Amino acid sequence: MSGTDRERRLRARLTAAFAPRELTIVDESHLHVGHAGAAGDGGHFRIHIVADAFAGLTPVARHRRVYEALGDLMSGEVHALSIDARPPG
Repeated sequence: MSGTDRERRLRARLTAAFAPRELTIVDESHLHVGHAGAAGDGGHFRIHIVADAFAGLTPVARHRRVYEALGDLMSGEVHALSIDARPPG
């Protein structure tokens, strides 16, 4: 599966779950060639997401919400994920 397809799936899940005001997804898989996770066909992504749903949550709780929204993608299509999740402002 291509990185673009994975990115589309990530974007669709995050948009449906959070209706973000901002969402940036960067595929960094090419930076991890030769890394053990890259061999398993899982992608490496960096996500920046700003959504009202994160208001009042701790950073750990925000990350948990993102992982829950991505669900099964985390056990195959995504090997590594860097998350910057925050409320507006």
